[in-house]
Amino acid sequence: MRTAPDQPSHERTSSPATAGVARTTPLTALSRVPWGEIQDSTGNAAAIPLLLNSVAWGDPDTASAALGDLRRRICQFGFVVEQATAATVPFLWELAQLPQVTCRAEIIHLLRSIAGARQWESTAAVYPKLLNHRENPVVWERQARQAVRAKSGALSTLLADDDTEIAHATTELARTLDE
Repeated sequence: MRTAPDQPSHERTSSPATAGVARTTPLTALSRVPWGEIQDSTGNAAAIPLLLNSVAWGDPDTASAALGDLRRRICQFGFVVEQATAATVPFLWELAQLPQVTCRAEIIHLLRSIAGARQWESTAAVYPKLLNHRENPVVWERQARQAVRAKSGALSTLLADDDTEIAHATTELARTLDE
């Protein structure tokens, strides 16, 4: 069965650019995350898969707009993470490594923001009662940072990228992870 051109398939694909090496279609694991049961800054995180697919498959304007919306949902203001952030991070790493994705440097900048996020921890240091809430944003923040670190093995590949903007963004991310 074929899918619509703007929708990813779940078939294995290969392209001339991969010199005959089969690659799986990006973002196939999106359905394994219970997006409807977790929250982003707008409420229910069910829109995140659509946004990630728009980043993966969209033209430069579409991808950039989707990434901007995604940023607002999982890392508001560049430093406030949400419950859905940690679940989203592995997909951001995946997209950052795909040459056809048009906003890879911006994705890496988002990963850096998530890796450096300490808003909830800082607030809890002054207002410890925050830690007593049923939904604990300090835990979300730590999980999100751990998710960025868990995939940091991709740094060496991204640092060697021919695109200097990607290499520079990756250098900044690596510095943040070293802190």
